[in-house]
Amino acid sequence: MKPQALILQAHGTNRDYDVAEALTLAGADPHPVPLNDLRAGKKHFADYQMLVVAGGFSYADSLGAGKLLALDLNSYFNEEISAFVESGKPVIGICNGFQALVKSGILPGEKKEERRKNESGATLTFNAEGHFECRWVNLAPVSQTCIWTKGLEDTIACPIAHGEGNFQISKSFPLSSFIANDQVALTYIHADGSPANGDYPINPNGSILDIAGICNPQGNVLGLMPHPENHIHPYQHPQWTRGVKGNSGLVLFENGVKYAKDFA
Repeated sequence: MKPQALILQAHGTNRDYDVAEALTLAGADPHPVPLNDLRAGKKHFADYQMLVVAGGFSYADSLGAGKLLALDLNSYFNEEISAFVESGKPVIGICNGFQALVKSGILPGEKKEERRKNESGATLTFNAEGHFECRWVNLAPVSQTCIWTKGLEDTIACPIAHGEGNFQISKSFPLSSFIANDQVALTYIHADGSPANGDYPINPNGSILDIAGICNPQGNVLGLMPHPENHIHPYQHPQWTRGVKGNSGLVLFENGVKYAKDFA
């Protein structure tokens, strides 16, 4: 039985069908669902084995990228999402979805009663260069706790498209335990596999520790700024006519779907 994947659709979401195609190729059955249908009880989180918060510009990024979607997640769906996460089912937030997961407190991984305070000490803020970035990047899978990156060794190449992808922390953020918990899921690297070390544009937004994606301590929730769903076919790579192939982002979705089958 194919895992059923819930793809949240807010006003301004625009990568929902890109993700749906990636999930289909990975062996899942994707269902893009408007938030209003979930509010009205027409659809229910518990009926699905995967949850995707797709990219785009939810609510036109009013009040900040992902901020209003984060308020939705905390105000309307806190209990349902908490139950989903705590059950161990796989969750992924991409770009705007990552921003919403961080600003709602679902990532780096707060308890539901603490999420409304929004005091995690971590955020995604404006790119260090002060402008929107749209380019291809190379990613190293790091975390072996994260079910989405576990067992992956090869570089992943995919595009980014964001103005607020700079992962930063405050002095109150427990960085040492964050690293000890293996929550750095993906990092920006050079094409030859060497660390970015903050070099622009290899690290396109200035994120601390070259972080491109993080997971919760349990490892079932992944948030990342790049768009792996936009490199699932060889022809999507800008140099595919020159023979460049491989390093597809599809492997992330295949990992997530494989894990979700335990809940189907």
